[in-house]
Formats: sequence, structure tokens, C-alpha cells
Amino acid sequence: MTLLLLDTSFLVAFLQQRDEFHPWAVATLKARDGKLATCEAVLVETIYLLRDRLDAKRRLLASVATGDIGIPFTLAGEAAAIAKLMDRYRNIPMSLADACLVRMAEMDEEAVVITLDQDFKIYRKSNRQVIPTVMPPR
Repeated sequence: MTLLLLDTSFLVAFLQQRDEFHPWAVATLKARDGKLATCEAVLVETIYLLRDRLDAKRRLLASVATGDIGIPFTLAGEAAAIAKLMDRYRNIPMSLADACLVRMAEMDEEAVVITLDQDFKIYRKSNRQVIPTVMPPR
């Protein structure tokens, strides 16, 4: 089963009906079959960006609590790899959340990142491989 890695930008769009990309985010999840996952760094960014939206924050945390969104990544075990990624992309600069998602994509060959963040077109996983992404048409 494909691992669908959810980025902050996607989660914010999905959780806010007034976001211009909300319809795309909803349609994307309906059209994709796979296990939803993210990392705690993405959750921190998302909760921060949704700081005034208590309902959206509750829905996100409920999805984590029920296991609808998995958190299979542990930063402690991957800190050295994350540091290398952040150093490699220091000119962008790469956020901790983005580095964690790139590392997760390296760890699962079938993983796909769902995002609105164009930096994922620049990032590469192990051996300079393109990271499979799903983004809205521009």
C-alpha cells in the first residue's frame, strides 16, 4: 500500500474550507488510495498555522489519535540524516518538517508527498532520485 506523506501546506488547505486549495485537497484524498502519514514536525507547523482555528486543530489531532494519520517517523533515530539533508539544502533553506518528509520518502520507496510546496520539486531523495509528489496544477 502506498504511503501518502502529508505536508503542512496540504493539511492547512484540507482543514480550512476557505483556503483556495481546499477543493483540490479534498479531491486529492478521495482520488488516492494509501496509508496517510506525516511527522511531528509537520504537525507542529500545521497547528501553528491553524492557531486561530480550534475546530481544525481538533480534527487534525483526532485524525492522529484514531490512527487515520500515522506518525511512523522518529526524529531521534534519524537526526543525523536530517542534519545532512538540512545542510545539503541550506540555500533554500530546508525546514525540519520538509527534511523529515524527504527522509520518510527515502525510507519508503513507494511514498508520495502530497504538498503545495514547490521546494519538493528541488529536493531529492537518496541517490538523487526525484521524490514522487502530488501537487495542484499551476
